[in-house]
Amino acid sequence: MATPLTDSERRKQISVRGLAGLGDVAEVRKSFNRHLHFTLVKDRNVATPRDYFFALAHTVRDHLVGRWIRTQQHYYERDPKRIYYLSLEFYMGRTLQNTMVNLGLQSACDEAIYQLGLDLEELEEIEEDAGLGNGGLGRLAACFLDSMATLGLAAYGYGIRYEFGIFNQKIVDGWQVEEADDWLRYGNPWEKARPEYMLPVHFYGRVEHTAEGVRWLDTQVVLAMPYDTPVPGYKNNTVNTMRLWSAKAPNDFRLQDFNVGDYVQAVLDRNLAENISRVLYPNDNFFEGKELRLKQEYFVVAATLQDIIRRFKSSKFGCRDPVRTSFETFPDKVAIQLNDTHPALSIPELMRILVDVEKVDWDKAWEITKKTCAYTNHTVLPEALERWPVSLFEKLLPRHLDIIYAINQRHLDHVAALFPGDVERLRRMSVIEEGDCKRINMAHLCVIGSHAVNGVARIHSEIVKQSVFKDFYELEPEKFQNKTNGITPRRWLLLCNPGLADVIIERIGEGFVTDLSQLRKLLPLVNDEAFIRNVAQVKQENKLKFAALLEKEYKVKINPASMFDVHVKRIHEYKRQLLNCLHVITLYNRIKKDPAKAFVPRTVMIGGKAAPGYHMAKMIIKLVTSIGSVINHDPIVGDRLRVIFLENYRVSLAEKVIPAADLSQQISTAGTEASGTGNMKFMLNGALTIGTMDGANVEMAEEAGPENLFIFGLRVEEVEALDQKGYNAREYYERLPELRQAVDQISSGFFSPKNPECFKDVVNMLMYHDRFKVFADYEAYVQCQAQVDQLYQNPKEWTKKVIRNIACSGKFSSDRTITEYARDIWGVEPSDLQIPAPNIPKD
Repeated sequence: MATPLTDSERRKQISVRGLAGLGDVAEVRKSFNRHLHFTLVKDRNVATPRDYFFALAHTVRDHLVGRWIRTQQHYYERDPKRIYYLSLEFYMGRTLQNTMVNLGLQSACDEAIYQLGLDLEELEEIEEDAGLGNGGLGRLAACFLDSMATLGLAAYGYGIRYEFGIFNQKIVDGWQVEEADDWLRYGNPWEKARPEYMLPVHFYGRVEHTAEGVRWLDTQVVLAMPYDTPVPGYKNNTVNTMRLWSAKAPNDFRLQDFNVGDYVQAVLDRNLAENISRVLYPNDNFFEGKELRLKQEYFVVAATLQDIIRRFKSSKFGCRDPVRTSFETFPDKVAIQLNDTHPALSIPELMRILVDVEKVDWDKAWEITKKTCAYTNHTVLPEALERWPVSLFEKLLPRHLDIIYAINQRHLDHVAALFPGDVERLRRMSVIEEGDCKRINMAHLCVIGSHAVNGVARIHSEIVKQSVFKDFYELEPEKFQNKTNGITPRRWLLLCNPGLADVIIERIGEGFVTDLSQLRKLLPLVNDEAFIRNVAQVKQENKLKFAALLEKEYKVKINPASMFDVHVKRIHEYKRQLLNCLHVITLYNRIKKDPAKAFVPRTVMIGGKAAPGYHMAKMIIKLVTSIGSVINHDPIVGDRLRVIFLENYRVSLAEKVIPAADLSQQISTAGTEASGTGNMKFMLNGALTIGTMDGANVEMAEEAGPENLFIFGLRVEEVEALDQKGYNAREYYERLPELRQAVDQISSGFFSPKNPECFKDVVNMLMYHDRFKVFADYEAYVQCQAQVDQLYQNPKEWTKKVIRNIACSGKFSSDRTITEYARDIWGVEPSDLQIPAPNIPKD
């Protein structure tokens, strides 16, 4: 097969985005050379590729700055309601290409860099991912920022500037090994430190009740230093801000504790304060009750709320003097969205500021707080719910503990009045959970302190109402909403799959980029021979390109005509990578049993990180790599089946693998995946989904028609019924010979001959402790995969289904999601107003 064209070469041949204006190209070249000259160290004449990357990044950033300043001025002049999206995670990935796409600069940069004898793609590869998130929750926050800017909302993302993001994953002898992600090692060209907005955050201390009110005294202070990153909308000249806080020790930190003259130790101890923003906790859907984590959560909340209140009070550009003194209008000007329970302390912190500092009376303060805050729930897994020990709060945040007790008391009084004598209900609905260790249930605090509570897919929002927060739903049904997640089509189509974007633009124009529902215009083309050919050709080019990358990075040769069967996401029992493993072993056994038979060739790719302390997830990675090393070296199998573990799965790798995938695996146990967003990315990029009726899969099947996905497995009601009856894995093991053979092979050491006992924990879990019922869905899954094989043998019919999926993926744009948040929760309208570009005078 021919070597694939690079995106760069394709753009040279044809770009329906229009040729770059010559003036733009000349300007980019001039700016690039200037930056290169000034960023190079004087005694070094030879520029490195990294120097070229930084010169280009600064060139592109120049185009952002004027728009950024103008956007902020525009907000101060209009004084709109501002949206504050609070998240402990922002999984941004790389910024260079995204910025070029959103500013419409990609063609000009490509041409200018080409004229300078450089390759744009090679420079893009130098950029480090900003991996400040674990998975879905942090990546969703990143998509939301893109959409909020594109929709012209006055929005701000607030989080932590972790010095070390999600760890880099190395696979050594089949095991995951973690390495620190030193992403700031070479500097970050996109951020701007704002020391003039540094703020104090207090910890520990004691509470004193005086005639003038409550005072929180003898605290330890840590400073929060803001770093701002511009967030450009798509071709509308709007540039919003993501503000991330970094912890700094004050100059007198600990020094007063060291009268004995141990000055050096006192200075070294500054690290204790600065550790707050050192590292992202690497757990996805799992609560780790560490003091440092609680400090991180309060740190981001305390700094952010001071910032919000400063901006509320002085709503004139560049003005520090308070203009507003009354908090009556606060909820009309401020919306705070809590991305899961991690920023839940916003509720007691806003109460503390209003009551203790601003002297607002309690009932008024509570009304303001509730109207301002809204809460998004992201999980129904009990191990993910944050439940902090009261003793830790007592030590770290004594004033907040008082406030939480007071909130809870009023809440329980209200419930008791409505349901007299129902003590059990009071226990279930309390924010404080009694027991050996008294705990604060942060989700309950969020529900009580917010005016809106939403799940992230229709099925998930129903589970939230019917089980997780059932009592609260009965109390205030009007509070509960659904906001199905979405993805930004800029990064997840235009940027990562320019070939497919071009083919679509040729047929229906560019309108879908900001209105993804326009993809429905492709439906009449489902039987169009030329369009079918074009879509299939783009997929094949993407596969060739990814195959070349695998050969380079993994030294493995794969068959680009094989089905690319892709399962990428965090490694977790509920996401059921083990079900995929059992299917792969079943395929392997079938080939071995009848090698002469025709088999549909498959390359199975599994990727994702396991939380460092999650033993079973790490065992799953070891199993995948062990299965791969047996299958990939079996000459009888040849290139009919390959198993590859994709190392260090991250945003920039997702941008390469998703456009190349034929089959997308979304196989969580029904009722466990809140939404999923990877499922949407695959759908938009022309992969077909094999999945359970879980999360957003349900709505994908509804949009495209269930016959255009491969749906299998137990439904939520059936999972519940099986729980009632008692799930017995052995029944399936005894009844299904292919399942038994696969399990016995794992158990006997067939895949781990040097260590036959290696996978005993995995088998033991599957047989006796499997909460996620892998065996119960095995038979249906294997049968469904046979249907996948059958369709794949008819490329034309396969591609027709692909086109239908792409055409029906419009609902899953984060623009639609954010429009719904804006109207139903924040009470603001998206704006298509174009802010004038910096070179155009304002009216």
